[in-house]
Amino acid sequence: MEESMVKLEGSVAAPMIFFIVVAVQYLSRYVEINMSRVSVNAGELQLRAEIKQLLKEANAMSQPSTFAQAAKLRRMAAAKEQELVKNHEKLRKEMKSSYDSHTKTLIILKFLMYLLLIIWFWRIPVASIPKQLVQPFGKILSWRAGGHVNENVMVGIIPWLIFSTRVSKLICRKIFK
Repeated sequence: MEESMVKLEGSVAAPMIFFIVVAVQYLSRYVEINMSRVSVNAGELQLRAEIKQLLKEANAMSQPSTFAQAAKLRRMAAAKEQELVKNHEKLRKEMKSSYDSHTKTLIILKFLMYLLLIIWFWRIPVASIPKQLVQPFGKILSWRAGGHVNENVMVGIIPWLIFSTRVSKLICRKIFK
């Protein structure tokens, strides 16, 4: 009875663990992508339009008599560009602090999730794979899971978490490309 319970738990455990790891990696990548994008607000768009207009007016004044007026417009455009850069840097710093807090939260979530899964499935096989498919790596995959049973290699939680993490990172890179 206990052996059939372990087999049922192991057959459901591998996909469940994989989907949990994929979900956490997806969330991590989603936060990383969205925090790296800088949002453009209305004030920034207005400043850009003003700069464009000032430079357009300055370029239109090509006569020697309007040189002083054109230089003044160019200086005003340069001052507005500096203001735009300052606003952009301020926004970037705010986004970085927000990103850092989200990243720390995700790292803690990942750590606790992995710890919980390791404690829950310690010494319980997560999956069984035919011995022929994993010939040279059978002992590594069955670490803390009981070794070989009926010509199958019992996969432990730690190797499965490592495998799931690597595969889910590849999947998330392809999704967010």
